[in-house]
Amino acid sequence: MKKLINDPSTVVRDMLEGVVALSPSAVLLADENVVIRSGLPESGARKVAVLSGGGSGHEPAHAGYVGGGMLTAAVAGDVFTSPSTDAVLAGIRASAGPAGALVIVKNYTGDRLNFGLAAELARAEGIPVEIVVVADDVALKDTVPAERRRGIAGTLLVHKLAGAAAEQGLSLEEVARIARSAAENLSSMGISLGSCTLPSVGKPGYVLGEQEIEVGLGIHGEQGVRRMSIASADELTALVLQTIEADGKLKRDDRVVLLVNGLGSTPPMELSIVARSAVAYLEGMGVTVERAWAGTFLSALDMPGFSLSVMHVDDKALAFVDAPTGAGAWPRGGAVNRNRVLQSTTVEELVSSPTKMTAAGERLRRATAVVAKALIASEPQLTELDSITGDGDLGASMTRGGEAVLALPKESFGDFAEGLMAIGSAMRKAIGGSSGPFYATGLLRASRQLAGVEQPTAAQMAEAFVAAVAAVSDLGGAKPGDRTMIDALHPAAQTFQDKLAEGLAVDEAWKAAVEAGIAGAEATKTMKPRLGRASYLGERAVGYPDGGAVAVSIWLKAIESV
Repeated sequence: MKKLINDPSTVVRDMLEGVVALSPSAVLLADENVVIRSGLPESGARKVAVLSGGGSGHEPAHAGYVGGGMLTAAVAGDVFTSPSTDAVLAGIRASAGPAGALVIVKNYTGDRLNFGLAAELARAEGIPVEIVVVADDVALKDTVPAERRRGIAGTLLVHKLAGAAAEQGLSLEEVARIARSAAENLSSMGISLGSCTLPSVGKPGYVLGEQEIEVGLGIHGEQGVRRMSIASADELTALVLQTIEADGKLKRDDRVVLLVNGLGSTPPMELSIVARSAVAYLEGMGVTVERAWAGTFLSALDMPGFSLSVMHVDDKALAFVDAPTGAGAWPRGGAVNRNRVLQSTTVEELVSSPTKMTAAGERLRRATAVVAKALIASEPQLTELDSITGDGDLGASMTRGGEAVLALPKESFGDFAEGLMAIGSAMRKAIGGSSGPFYATGLLRASRQLAGVEQPTAAQMAEAFVAAVAAVSDLGGAKPGDRTMIDALHPAAQTFQDKLAEGLAVDEAWKAAVEAGIAGAEATKTMKPRLGRASYLGERAVGYPDGGAVAVSIWLKAIESV
């Protein structure tokens, strides 16, 4: 697959440098992939800052919407991967003053974890922060509860209203209220004609037949809620709007704005045809289309296809829509022709540098290196698994985590607890998606459990392992049977603790734990996913093991070999 890039590992930074080179109204933070509105006043004189972001690959979102009257800052993660907590916090610090910050988050686990943790850290520093979560994907109305729907292209309309409200000098509470109201009045749905290709993977995430399309997909190259034969633009447009209508979000006499969004490689000709169909359908059912735009506003790399977003408006909301903005990618205008025919900084390190290394710390360092190398070697397997039920980035994420751990200095492993904390910090910084916060949380919990213990016993380590798994479960809300990494972690930790209590030798107890973890990962093949991106596929994910659980089984087995 041919790509106009230099190196997959620098594609995001290279892209952002190009964006700001052509945007005098924006600047790029030196040490994080964060684009900030240039020329901001001194901190004390700033209005409410409006931030958003997410994985890259959605251009012109999100950096293209930085400018007066829209976003104050956009935080970019790796391709289709949430930015790190550190990057989000850097964006908040660089853009917000005493008036505070509104953070707009699309409803994906990684984004919610990293933006949410950054907001909490910012509040601890005295910066007022409100969070608005956008979950506008009506394609999932029969698959997951409303609060677990994805956030897709309609998020841009929330950016616009929130940015306009902030520009008027309204309070953080009022800006947040306006953004939440916009999110509640918003519905979106997408259809793709093919897959997209991640720069780091080099091949499409899935293959469609010549006459097949995916209906109801997200923005990360994943499959839709169902597959069907291709139909005309009019029929596909009607399908999307009928789904929104069936969700109770459209009726006669409504006033709406309409966003016709290309997913990356859909030409303007086809988007105009879809716009024609959408406006005609809405007007035909007695809905007034106050404003409408067609173009590529939030893409999924090079995916062919489109999404429609419909947001209800009143006069006040419409005034925010029409308010001027300096954001380069916002389409301006949007008036619908009624006479169409003659007659759009760095978080402080948690890890200290001990002056000596205990025997336990040295053993942990050796084991960690073996685990990291095993995960790196498993990248193709994990990428393939995650491509089936997710977005295909798990292998790359585990490789980044493994490389970061291998790069830790020897001094980071002063004792067992210090080593665990160092590994957790490295994972948090290297992996911006869901895996980073999950592993970091578990490792930090285990570190605290063993703090001050120079030579942990097997029983103490088992207790710390159980505590770490509980922390991961608490953070993400997953329980055994939800088809997540917990299905491998929980039986492994519990078995290790139980077997030690029964009097088994450490090696035998760990062997049993590894077997329990592998069995748990294998059992996810038959489970219907309840959390994460795989949950959007429903029964279609059954038959394949969960990638996160398989990754756990890989490092459990690696530890056994040490």
